[in-house]
Amino acid sequence: MNKLNTFLWASLGIVLFNTAYGQSQVRDHKGNMMPAVSPQAIKPVIITEPVLFDTDDPAIWINPVDASKSLVIGTDKNSEGALYVFDLQGKVVKDKVVRGLKRPNNVDLAYGLMLGGKPTDIVITTERMTHKLRIFSMPDMKPVDNGGIDAFVGETGFEYRDLMGISIYTSKAGKMYAIAGRKNGPKDGSYLWQYLLEDDGTGNVKATLVRKFGKYSGKKEIEAIAVDNELGYIYYSDEQVGVRQYYADPEKGDKELAMFGTSGFEADHEGISIYKLTDKTGYILVSDQGANRFQIFSREGTKANPFEHKLVKIADVAAQQSDGSDVVATPLNATFKHGIFVVMSNDKTFHYYRWEDIAGKELKIK
Repeated sequence: MNKLNTFLWASLGIVLFNTAYGQSQVRDHKGNMMPAVSPQAIKPVIITEPVLFDTDDPAIWINPVDASKSLVIGTDKNSEGALYVFDLQGKVVKDKVVRGLKRPNNVDLAYGLMLGGKPTDIVITTERMTHKLRIFSMPDMKPVDNGGIDAFVGETGFEYRDLMGISIYTSKAGKMYAIAGRKNGPKDGSYLWQYLLEDDGTGNVKATLVRKFGKYSGKKEIEAIAVDNELGYIYYSDEQVGVRQYYADPEKGDKELAMFGTSGFEADHEGISIYKLTDKTGYILVSDQGANRFQIFSREGTKANPFEHKLVKIADVAAQQSDGSDVVATPLNATFKHGIFVVMSNDKTFHYYRWEDIAGKELKIK
């Protein structure tokens, strides 16, 4: 590790160790020993300024007027947590940070929800300690949720209302839904709850429960949820088991379509993100958290089985123990010509990777 990288890690309060194999090991900000970083690990081109407590999950907002002014929103997971907003240089946009959130966990965003008679981009996060969905307009980060929307109402099981994962599905008809997960839940096929998001008549968002679905192994928890709007699928990580796939449209039923990534993961299945080459092709990236790498699967399946997602590459990354990630294929600026892959790292930061660095020679570039 060169002097520049050593200084960078030290500036983030991380202690470095060298293993007998020449790999770098570190202790995180909590004092826990973190897994060794492979010498072949892909390096980020930018590491964000650190948050105050504990990063968990990012979402990427593409500025429709000037893509170079796009933003990354990331959670700081703490009882006095926040939604941080970063520019494409990894700098905190201080006047947009939302503080005072009660353990915000995951975050997602969507474009064009009709509020007050005009299309509004929204960002949504799960506030675990209050059991509420928090929703803010983009890019001004103003609340549009009347202080929060109660989720998993009526559940009484241990941690059954402790919100974690979140993703938004926008149907081809224009309906917008939030799919929420929790720290713990039943194994009867109703782990995830799906809510229709609409204007409540005052320019704020209301959420109406439309279905309960989703198998759960009971082995650990379900946190990472991702939605493919174009193909109409929901994917979620049943940690230590695999990635499950369902239809995103409630009218198509609750049958599980596939479960993949069931072997070769060192520990937890975590963050899921989808790189879209076309409306139908691309890649599904799943964090192999305990190994500091992403297992990358085909998005489109095979001719014989559209729900057979083959492993096409394993990418070692410098990010440590990644929970959440997001990716877009849109060209953003001179650095991110083929899109950006944003990865949470367990050192209070988010890492920005160029897609072509992740793709290497094995994957396609838009």
